[in-house]
Amino acid sequence: MEIDLLKLNNLDEYYPKNINEEQKAKIQTLFYKQISLVMHDFYKGKMQTIPKAPVYGFNWFNVWYTPGVSSISTTIRDDIEKSFSLSNRSNTVAVVSDSTRVLGDGDCGIAGGLGVMEGKAFLMKYLAGIDAQALCINNRDKNGIPVADKVIDFVKMIEPSFGAVNLEDISQPNCYKILDKCQESCDIPVWHDDAQGTACVIIAGLINALKLTNKTFSDVSIVLMGAGASNTTVAKLLLLNGVNPERLILIDHQGGLHSERYDFRDNKEYYLQWDLCQKTNPKKINDVQEALIGADILVALSKPGPDTVKPQWIKQMAEKSIVFTCANPVPEIYPYSAKEAGAYIVATGRGDFPNQVNNSLGFPGILKGALLTRSRKITNNMALSAAQSLARYAENKNLSPTNILPLMNDLEVYAYEAADVATQAINDGVARINLCWDEVYQQTLSDIKETHKLIDLLMKENIIKKPDPSLIEKILKECINQVIS
Repeated sequence: MEIDLLKLNNLDEYYPKNINEEQKAKIQTLFYKQISLVMHDFYKGKMQTIPKAPVYGFNWFNVWYTPGVSSISTTIRDDIEKSFSLSNRSNTVAVVSDSTRVLGDGDCGIAGGLGVMEGKAFLMKYLAGIDAQALCINNRDKNGIPVADKVIDFVKMIEPSFGAVNLEDISQPNCYKILDKCQESCDIPVWHDDAQGTACVIIAGLINALKLTNKTFSDVSIVLMGAGASNTTVAKLLLLNGVNPERLILIDHQGGLHSERYDFRDNKEYYLQWDLCQKTNPKKINDVQEALIGADILVALSKPGPDTVKPQWIKQMAEKSIVFTCANPVPEIYPYSAKEAGAYIVATGRGDFPNQVNNSLGFPGILKGALLTRSRKITNNMALSAAQSLARYAENKNLSPTNILPLMNDLEVYAYEAADVATQAINDGVARINLCWDEVYQQTLSDIKETHKLIDLLMKENIIKKPDPSLIEKILKECINQVIS
């Protein structure tokens, strides 16, 4: 039991027999929050920096530092492209955030995003062998208002040290301006994972969900609940995938997006939303319940639930409806309630339910493919290639209504995805170097395995120390009592 508890497996054995699904979900949410706080304090974060070059003796410092390193400086001075091969730049990502929209917790101050940014770095390393640095920055003015231009300038200034930049947890509308300006001015990929990463994985899940329901993008009616960075990017990729804009409706907290939403027209910072207002929802539907009548697909990226999406809304949807409720930590409706209301395929952002729509399936492989080819950009074609790659990989495994996406623990998927993205980067003309599909696949797989060997060794030697299983059990029992009492 102790081994399983350390792996956080078999938690069901600790639950009372009469517990219902909603209580179980609440316990799991509370438990992961509590255990996360304790474990982060125990390890003092979750990332560190260690050398990857050897030290056979004291004189090797003369090689890695002065006087030998002078030749590295002058070589890069004469040819900046050499910075990719003579330093770790080609495998290093900056994870940049101003912490203004941290997961479901909103503005967490100038340093509140550090746990999430380190988490992104952790996943990049474990899932794709990428080195990443968490960088939470203070872009607030004297009144505490976040300034987009400060982030843009920061990204420009750090560009020479990184192979790519991952923007994360930046509130709208700043996130749109920052992404666009950085993509225009930087000669490395600048990627907004909350938007592009989430959208890629959602599109991948929808590709396979449509296969299982014998429907096509060109024929379905789709409602996107929430019109922030994620769903506006989902909408953009859906249109590129052949969705009829007249059968696409976005709904935000003020109603439907359509040609009479002058709040978007008159606010130039929301240009993405205004563009979609002019293309979609010609009937000017404002109510989400009305929009869902006969709809084939609902993608909710809005307010955490579980009552944000009502069962009666799903009952009005088309036969074999597809429902993605992706708010974290609690989906807009729990999967069992959505299924009871008639949904055929249900996906959420959580790993304790089937069909996890998690951008962690996307960004490690996408960034790895871009890094290995030293790409200058991540194009829309590369994003769609990643979505198609994920969908194809899951289909080749075992497609079913409860298995529309790969699992995060299937590490081969990241190598497969990286190779597809790299191939698309070469085809799009944004790659600095050309590698064949198998070269990228094998290199990514090798980097993943080396990372796992390193972590396993550190755990075996107790350099990464083992937590006390009894403490984990105590926390779990306290969470159970708190929910059922």
